[in-house]
Amino acid sequence: MMRKLISILFLLVAMHTGAQDFTFSQFYEQPLLRNPALAGVFNGDLRVSMSYRDQWGAITIPFRTASLSIEHKTPVGKGDDFLTIGSQLSLDGAGDIRLKRTQLLPAVNFHKSLSENKDSYLSLAFMGGPVFSQFDPTQLKFGDQYGSGGFDPNNPTGEFIKNTGYHYWDVSTGISYTTVFTRQLNLYVAGGIAHVNHPSIRSVLGTTNDAIAPRYSFNVGLNGKINDRDYITAFADYFTQNGNRQIIGGFLYGFATVTGYYGGDPNIFYIGSFFRVGDAVIPVVKLSFNHMTIGVSYDVNVSKLRTTSNWRGGLELSVAYTNFLKIRSSTLDKVRCIRF
Repeated sequence: MMRKLISILFLLVAMHTGAQDFTFSQFYEQPLLRNPALAGVFNGDLRVSMSYRDQWGAITIPFRTASLSIEHKTPVGKGDDFLTIGSQLSLDGAGDIRLKRTQLLPAVNFHKSLSENKDSYLSLAFMGGPVFSQFDPTQLKFGDQYGSGGFDPNNPTGEFIKNTGYHYWDVSTGISYTTVFTRQLNLYVAGGIAHVNHPSIRSVLGTTNDAIAPRYSFNVGLNGKINDRDYITAFADYFTQNGNRQIIGGFLYGFATVTGYYGGDPNIFYIGSFFRVGDAVIPVVKLSFNHMTIGVSYDVNVSKLRTTSNWRGGLELSVAYTNFLKIRSSTLDKVRCIRF
């Protein structure tokens, strides 16, 4: 009976953890996961960004997370306003029981021009879609009283397990302000609320529902060049959800390695570090070239788990492509205004 109670507790914790929000160390490469109001905050009219994370392999079955975001900007009306339409796809998997979560979240962000020279915008965004989660109960192992080292093949999910998965609809919203100083320094501040609709998930016992608490966020970003060779980028996020808080921030210094041809963007090599308070120090290297960026980071664990993990956290890779589609040349000046 004790083993049965422990197994039930383990499943409840696992399913509850699966409902919580994951994060990337290179969080700035997945803006829709931070705040849907950051969609479209880049120089161009198309951005495709991919991230992959592999963590905690030193102490358990690795947690692997992959994410793909797509954003496209288009002018609205005859003024300087425009609209960003995007989508966020994420796949998250962890542990022996193969707990998986898949989410597909379309997003829309409206950018209202606040100045005649198109250097300040106020944006309002919404994002929402389905989220699916499941686990494999046959990977759970019990004492002999529940079968020979595992589940009874005639009852593979166990007599007390009623649900091996769940799905729900999730909705987020956010607002952001973007401005440009001296045409070389770009700044944004944003605030958002995830899980606005308090999505409900059903426990593995099939007896109760557990609502996901709203997550409130505050985001800041700064980007610009010091001179024709030196660049600086800084980001910071603050999240609070159900009494828990997370703060992550840092900066990257970049220098141009090759000057852009025919007035194009130069190749820039970035190096820097971020810090997730109470959890990890995150050194980052990033290369920007020919509309592409590639970034690599590694979490150096500084939390209470550092003794067990030997300071090892997770490796992360990001790849992004940003460009102008040039479908209509008359739209280019309008969508150049918000850049990052």
